[in-house]
Amino acid sequence: MANKKVVPEARAALNQMKLEVANELGLSNSNNEDKGNLSGYVGGHMTKKLVEMAKKQMIEK
Repeated sequence: MANKKVVPEARAALNQMKLEVANELGLSNSNNEDKGNLSGYVGGHMTKKLVEMAKKQMIEK
């Protein structure tokens, strides 16, 4: 089953976040990589960051 984007407009923001996380992890040439190739390793770290952001927002509200 393929992942369905609930908000298709978020694709650009998610790709930008992949690049930022890849850079934080020290992956060189992440700008030249196929975004799909970054998904596995970087995806786990992205999820972690998104959960932290959501927790922070929930605490602030």
